[in-house]
Amino acid sequence: MILLQTLSTDTLSAADSLAMNAGSENIGLLDLLIKGGYMMIPLYLLFILAIFIFVERMITLKKASKPSSHLMDQVKVLVQSGQVEKAKIICAGENTPVANMIAKGVDRIGSPLKNIEVSIENVGKIEIYKLEKNLNLLATVSGAAPMIGFLGTVAGMIQAFIAVAQEEGMVSPKLLSTGIYEAMITTAAGLVVGIIAYLGYNYLVSQVSKLVHNMEYSSIEFIDLLQDK
Repeated sequence: MILLQTLSTDTLSAADSLAMNAGSENIGLLDLLIKGGYMMIPLYLLFILAIFIFVERMITLKKASKPSSHLMDQVKVLVQSGQVEKAKIICAGENTPVANMIAKGVDRIGSPLKNIEVSIENVGKIEIYKLEKNLNLLATVSGAAPMIGFLGTVAGMIQAFIAVAQEEGMVSPKLLSTGIYEAMITTAAGLVVGIIAYLGYNYLVSQVSKLVHNMEYSSIEFIDLLQDK
């Protein structure tokens, strides 16, 4: 009985000791990122670039998504009453894609309707290009980050096996496992950056699509106004 109690006490002490050692060997997130090696540097840069593009585009799209219904109502009243110059001033004060398109249409009043449509369409293309600025770069980040992460993993694995080959005698499992988990860090980081960039890209594309639809609707409404005039 005494022997069983002694064995039980020793087992619990050993388990507590292992738990304490495991807790003391926990690696923080910052340590993991540092252990990823030099391939983590381009991933850091891509992450910063993705966040910058997303924030900058969000600010731009928020400014461009200003409701246009009030503007169209004012322009409709002014054009129908012949106050074209005042309509131009109101459009110039808005500084949105819809306002820029309508301003071009107002400026072409008196020309054939087909020419007005072409002018509005050309301005719309320029505005869409401005809205989509840097979105292709964000899409590139979403694809490049995972590949860079995989490249870092391959490079880390090569270094780990080179270290194993140079080791004399019995190879320590710790030596191999350390090299492997350090190599896998770049894969995880690359996937995280790629997922964030991919989600951000798709969200921005959806917002641009909404703005383009609003621009098309406003241009059609303006053309209808000229036809009824």
